[in-house]
Amino acid sequence: MANVRFAWGIDVGNRALKAIKLVRSDTGLRVDDFEVIEHETFLSAAGDNRESLIQASLANFVQRHATKGGVAAVGVSGVASFSRFIKLPPVEAKKIPEIVRFEAIQQIPFPLDDVEWNYQLFRTPDSPDVEVGIFAMRRDLVNAHIKHFTDVGLNVQVVQTNPLAVYNAMYHDGKLKGTTMIVDLGAENTDLIIADGETIWLRSIPIGGNALTDVLVKSFKLTFNKAEELKRNAYSSKFAPQILKAMRPVFADLVTEINRSIGFYASVHRDSRIKKVIATGGTFRLNGLQKYLQQNLSLDVEKLNDFTAGNPADAKLAATFNQNVLSLVGAYGLAIQGMGEGKITSSLLPAKIRRAKAWHDKTKWFGAAAACFVAGAAMSVGSYYMQTMAYDSQSPVRKSNDALLSDNTRLDRQWTTAVENAGAADRQTITNLRSLTAYRTLWPALLTDITRAIPQPPVAYVNHNADELKKTPRDSRSIILLDGITASYEADLNAALAKLKTTDGFDPVPDGTPATASPAAAATATPTPGSMSPGMPGAAPGMPGGMPGGYPGTGMSGAMTNVPQVFPTGTRGFVVTLDITTPHKGNYLYILQTLVPKLLNLNQTWMDKYNKAHPQAPKQYFIRMVGKPSSTSRRQIFQDQDRQTRLKAAYDAGQEVRGLVAPTAAAGGGAPVPFAPGTPYAPMTPYSPAPFTPGTPYSPAPYGPGAAPGGPGMPYTPAAPTAPGGAAVAGQPTPEWLKDPVTGEDISNDWELRLTFLVQIEP
Repeated sequence: MANVRFAWGIDVGNRALKAIKLVRSDTGLRVDDFEVIEHETFLSAAGDNRESLIQASLANFVQRHATKGGVAAVGVSGVASFSRFIKLPPVEAKKIPEIVRFEAIQQIPFPLDDVEWNYQLFRTPDSPDVEVGIFAMRRDLVNAHIKHFTDVGLNVQVVQTNPLAVYNAMYHDGKLKGTTMIVDLGAENTDLIIADGETIWLRSIPIGGNALTDVLVKSFKLTFNKAEELKRNAYSSKFAPQILKAMRPVFADLVTEINRSIGFYASVHRDSRIKKVIATGGTFRLNGLQKYLQQNLSLDVEKLNDFTAGNPADAKLAATFNQNVLSLVGAYGLAIQGMGEGKITSSLLPAKIRRAKAWHDKTKWFGAAAACFVAGAAMSVGSYYMQTMAYDSQSPVRKSNDALLSDNTRLDRQWTTAVENAGAADRQTITNLRSLTAYRTLWPALLTDITRAIPQPPVAYVNHNADELKKTPRDSRSIILLDGITASYEADLNAALAKLKTTDGFDPVPDGTPATASPAAAATATPTPGSMSPGMPGAAPGMPGGMPGGYPGTGMSGAMTNVPQVFPTGTRGFVVTLDITTPHKGNYLYILQTLVPKLLNLNQTWMDKYNKAHPQAPKQYFIRMVGKPSSTSRRQIFQDQDRQTRLKAAYDAGQEVRGLVAPTAAAGGGAPVPFAPGTPYAPMTPYSPAPFTPGTPYSPAPYGPGAAPGGPGMPYTPAAPTAPGGAAVAGQPTPEWLKDPVTGEDISNDWELRLTFLVQIEP
C-alpha cells in the first residue's frame, strides 16, 4: 500500500468513534484531518441498540468527510482477539510458514476454519532467534465488524487489533527507547504493551475509565452520564476529595494489575528491565493520574502530547486535535499501517477480500503487458547483439573490479582476526573477575535474617544464671536454640521441589484458614518415653499437631496467601534446613508460631520495600515455600536415638555440647564443666560424628570418671517427663551429657524440629 493517496484510521470505541486521515508530504506522513464522534450512549450500556449506534456514528462520519480514493484501516478490541508470541526453532526461512501454521493449530482455541488469523515475525539483528506473533479473531466477529464500514462505502484494507495499532504509532514516532511499557487506558479495558527492541508483549486488563464512572454512580447515586461528567471535572470540583476517595480503590486495583504484569514479564525476560512508561488513552486526561502511577510504579510515566505527523493545517481543527491526542493514538497507528508504514504489517482482513484486492490491482496491467509483449519480441533480437558487444567491451573493467574485490576480502579477514577479535580473552577474564563479587552479600544477609527471626533468649540464660532461670518453669521459657543450618544450591527450584516431594516427602504449606485449635491443647498431656504426644483435633493418628489447611493457631494464612506452587522456568535458589530445639511446652508448634511467620515475612512485597530503601545494598532473595514438618522431623530428644548417640560421643570426646566445654585438670580431670557467667568463651574444634544408621541398637561405653548408671555397657533409659524446675519424677538419674549446661536439668523432654524451606534468588 505504498502508493495509497491517503488512509483513514478508524477506531470505534465504547464512548466514541475516533478517526485520523494521513497523507504524504515531502517530509513524510502528515495529519490532514480527524474526527471524534461520540455515540448517543455508551456501547457497553446500549444492549440491543449497539449495532444501530455504530451505524449511526459511521454514517455521520461518511457524510462529513471525503473517503473516496483512499483506504480505511479499522481497529478491533484486544479483548475480542487472540495474541500469542512464540520462539521458533532454528529452521530454513522457507519452512517458517509451515511451522507457524502448526503452532497456530496448537495455540488458537478455535478451528482455523472458524477464525481469521495472521502472523508477524520478529527478528533481532545479528541474532539467530526468531519470535513469531500469532494473532486471530473469530471469523463471524471480523465479518460483522467489517460490514459496518463496507455498508457506508469505506474501502477497508486493514483490520488490526488496537494494542498493535498503538504499538505501530509509538514505533513510527520513535517513542520506544529501550524497554518501554505503553499503558493504553480505554473505557472498558487497559491494554499493556511492553516493547523491547524488536519484540513485544501484550496483556489486556479488564479495568478502564468506565470502572471509575461506575464507582461514582454507586457512591453518589448518579446516572451514568452525570457520573461521567463528574469524573471528567473531578479536580476542579469543590467535592474533589470525596470524588478522588471514591475512585481510589479502582486506581489501586489498576496499579496492582500493572505491577503483577511487570513482575511476570521480568520473570520471563530476566535480562530486560522496563525504563519508562508511556500513558495513552482518554482516561489519562484526569489530572493527577499520571503522577499517581509514577509514584506507585516507581517508574517514569510520560503522557503523550503530540504526534510526529503534526496537527491539521486548519487552526480550529488543530486546537481540538490537541485536546484529543490521548484518545487518537489507536486511530493514528491504524492510519500509519493503512499508508504501508506500520512496523506490524499483519492484518486480520478476511482472505477473500485480500484475494479480490490483489486481482483488482493486477487487472489494469494485463492490457499494458500484452502490448509490451509484442513490442518486446521485435526488440529482443536487436538488443541481444547490442548487449553482447557492450559486454565484451567492458572486459578490462571487470578484471579490475575482480582484483579490487579480492583485496577487500583479504583486508576484511585481517580486520576480523587481528583487530575486531583482539583482546577477547582479556575481556572474558575481566568479566569472570567481576562476577566473583556477585552475591557476596547474599548468605551473610540470609543468615542474619534467619538469626533475627529466632527470639532472643532470656538474659538469665545468656548470663548462665541458673538460679534466676529456674524461677521460670522449664516448659515456660521462651528459648529456641538453632543447632544447625544446612543448605544446597539448586539451579532449578522446580526440579529440587519435585525431588524433595519424591524422596523426602516435602509437603508445602497450602493456602487456607488456620485450624482453630491452640497448640496448648497438645501440651496438656504429658509425653512419656517412647510415645508420641497426642495430636491436635483434626490430626491423623500418631501425628502430633495436625495441620489441616495451615499451621494450627499460627495465624499464618495471610502470610501464605498466593504462595506459588510452581516456579518460573530456570528459577535458581537454595534448599535450606534448620535443626532447632526448645524446652517450651508449646512443643514444635511453638517454634512454628514464633519462627515461621518471621521467615515468611521475607516475601516479595517486603523485599521490594527493603530494596527501595537500600538501593546500595539490596537483598537478592526471599523465602517462597516452607514444608510442613513430618512426624520424623518433629519429636523430643528421648525419641531421637541418633541425637542421643551424638551427644554421648561428643561428651566422651570432651568436645563442646550445647554450652559444655572440654575437661580441664582444674575441673577434676574428666568431667566437662558448665560455663561460668562472664568467662570468655573459647570454642573447641567442631564435632564431626561418624555415620549413624537409624534403627541400630545403641550400647554406650562407660562415660565420665566411672561407668554409666546401671553398669558399663548398659543402654541409657531416659527419665520420665520432668516437673517444672527440672526435678526427675521417676526413672534413672540423668547422665551428664543429657543435662542442661546452665541449670543441670534433664533435656531429654525438649522438643526438636527439622524445618525445610526454599529460598529463591533473583526474584
